[in-house]
Amino acid sequence: QVQLVESGGGLVQPGGSLRLSCAASGSIFSPYNLAWYRQAPGQARDLVAVISSGGSTNYADSVKGRFTISRDNAKNTVFLQMNDLKPEDTAVYYCNAKRIMIGVSYNYWGQGTQVTVSS
Repeated sequence: QVQLVESGGGLVQPGGSLRLSCAASGSIFSPYNLAWYRQAPGQARDLVAVISSGGSTNYADSVKGRFTISRDNAKNTVFLQMNDLKPEDTAVYYCNAKRIMIGVSYNYWGQGTQVTVSS
């Protein structure tokens, strides 16, 4: 079992930056693929960025060049650095940890943190 707790959300003006953190507890962190998703009101939950257990990263086209995902396995934490924020980035951001072990899928979510981009 993995518990995930996000932090770092808030209100920021367009063009500003925020750094989200997601702290994990309850299990060994390093084997998990980690991701950030976001969900705007009335919209589906969409993948923003993912970092594999080996450190490979991938991003949604809408955030490429502006957002950076990273992980610190020693601190059981995954980060999302968000720069040049736009109003369309406004959403609840969720941390996700996923792995498949012996044919069983393990998938965990945090409670979410609100990011609002507005002047």
